[in-house]
Amino acid sequence: MRRPEPLPKPMPASRETSAPAPTDAEALDEAPRRRRRAGMPAPESPPSSPVSARRTAAPVREAVPVREAAPVREAVPVREAVAVREAAPAGTPVPAVPSTSDDSAPLAPAPVAPAPVAPAPVAPAPVAPAPVAPAPVAPAPVAPAPVAPVLRGPASVAAPARRQEPATPARRAARAASMPTHDGATLVRHARARRARWIGAIFACVAAGALVFGGAAAVTAAVTGPVLSGAEDQRLDESGPAVAEAAASPSPSPTATPVATPLAAPAAVDICANPAVSAALAAGDDEGAMTAAGGAAVFRDAVAGGRAPCVALDDPSHDWVIVNKLRPFSPVDWEPASLALPSGVQSLEGGRLRPEAATGLSAMAAAAVAEGAGEIALDSGYRSYATQQTNYGDGGPSVEASVARPGYSEHQSGLAADVVACSGGCGTLDDLAASPQGAWIAANAWRYGWIVRYESGKTDVTGYIPEPWHLRYVGTQLAAAYHAGGWHSLEEFFGLSAAPDYAG
Repeated sequence: MRRPEPLPKPMPASRETSAPAPTDAEALDEAPRRRRRAGMPAPESPPSSPVSARRTAAPVREAVPVREAAPVREAVPVREAVAVREAAPAGTPVPAVPSTSDDSAPLAPAPVAPAPVAPAPVAPAPVAPAPVAPAPVAPAPVAPAPVAPVLRGPASVAAPARRQEPATPARRAARAASMPTHDGATLVRHARARRARWIGAIFACVAAGALVFGGAAAVTAAVTGPVLSGAEDQRLDESGPAVAEAAASPSPSPTATPVATPLAAPAAVDICANPAVSAALAAGDDEGAMTAAGGAAVFRDAVAGGRAPCVALDDPSHDWVIVNKLRPFSPVDWEPASLALPSGVQSLEGGRLRPEAATGLSAMAAAAVAEGAGEIALDSGYRSYATQQTNYGDGGPSVEASVARPGYSEHQSGLAADVVACSGGCGTLDDLAASPQGAWIAANAWRYGWIVRYESGKTDVTGYIPEPWHLRYVGTQLAAAYHAGGWHSLEEFFGLSAAPDYAG
């Protein structure tokens, strides 16, 4: 050991206060120099580098937290220790500080405990665990908070706080190399986010395509609707909207044995080519002719479409004859072959009707009483050509709105009836519309082969003012088709021209 050197003389107070304070680097250089002067052994060499220390150290979570170390402010700087020594009074024993004459020798860094100090956690980036050698390890980021030093010897020296080095290409490369790998391939940051975006875009395209194609299919199905065969189309025309709706809806296949029905002639075929139709017409069986043709709806379509040359709408012997101001009887004084009084119906003027019309009126009057509507009486039935001449009188435009010219009246056919309501006594023709019998007739006459011939709003077609009491017999099948189709004049029903006035 060298002999201790005498302590330096105290410096005046004014000089001490005026001298600049030593920096942290100077304090670090002074500490080992004082140890050498005091003859203290050199501290153990710290690990070769912080990186190697971290490789052999315990996991980060087991290290002592930074807050448990002694704060930096508790360390006594070197300049304060020197100041105390210099300020001591003369004669006071002061421990000698060993020194060495070799002041130019390199100074060792401040001793650091071999146990690694856990870096202050930096939010929000998590600290990656140290990888296993031999892969290079990037230094973990250190918070700018100061680290408490380990004090040795008579003086305490605070280790300077490490500054966080700025990010450089080398540091980024080292960090990328330290990232966890999978099957030898380094995971690329943001690869999962890009993959999620691609998957989301694909699903969005698929959903949009499904909506487009599904909407197009739904619109096509709604516009086209189910395809119906010719026979189904004919039955729909005959039965009306209710049957059409039932045929359009799916239904299970019938299991019962089907009932034989007459074959319906196609709508585009002349019904007169059907021998059954021709035979029924020759026998004067109007209902049988319509049945053979495939029903009243098919019959009506064929006549209106000009595909029934064997059916004459101006033949008064048939129930479907049309008589109006443009279609007189031929001959003009034609008379029906037979007439009959309706059974169970009052006939105020002794009027008679053709047998089929009389039967239909009797059934209708009985149903009106049974259903609570009241009694219906026959005011006027068949009128001959001569009788019509008397009724018409001098005529004229004011008369012709409600009275037909001789030879142009439906009453001459024996298929027309003027009815009145009776309740104790019978009312007039004008009283029928406001009576319960009038409302019942308007809603139920078609069930018995009758229709209201001159309805409100059709004067420009029929040529007559509304007459709710004037009924016309056309047969049960044609009346049902007329009602189901929502028709309001026979001219429109058979596709004929309107007859608002006489030709001359």
